[in-house]
Amino acid sequence: MAEVATIARPYAEALFQAAGGQGAALKDQLAALAQLAADPGLLQFADNPKVAPLQVFDLIAGVALQKGLALDGKVANLLRAVIENGRLAALPEVAAQFQVLVNSASGVSDCTVESAFEIEPAQLTDVTAALEKRFARKLNVSVRLVPELIGGIRAVVGDEVLDTSVQARLQQMKAALTA
Repeated sequence: MAEVATIARPYAEALFQAAGGQGAALKDQLAALAQLAADPGLLQFADNPKVAPLQVFDLIAGVALQKGLALDGKVANLLRAVIENGRLAALPEVAAQFQVLVNSASGVSDCTVESAFEIEPAQLTDVTAALEKRFARKLNVSVRLVPELIGGIRAVVGDEVLDTSVQARLQQMKAALTA
């Protein structure tokens, strides 16, 4: 079976091309649909051979509408194509790849900052400025608490990692002492 990323790529690229300059506006809708599509009950319903693709689409669109999400025509067409081809499980990966395409077109990257403690907004502004200088690009920063780090932060931008945590330093010292 093909990798989910391989399955998702053509869908993400097609939506990106169809979106033109409004990709940033569609990424939130696609992310919300991806959250819905990750539900195991919905996936089981969609995989039922007695359920028509139109029923699955109507269910997802109805739930999205109840949550206050009116689907753009391009996103609705993507959702129809994904459902008709039996690829609903790949929708979260489609959303992730679409996010990467939109970010690369706008010169922005997503950054996850992992910290052992809450980061105050003023501190986060300083950290963001330092990380943007370090990675030489504009960043969309999100913070995640990871108590195992003990102190410091770990910043993940794509496949690049900047780890200044106490946990990483302890592991480096352990490796140096046992070598």
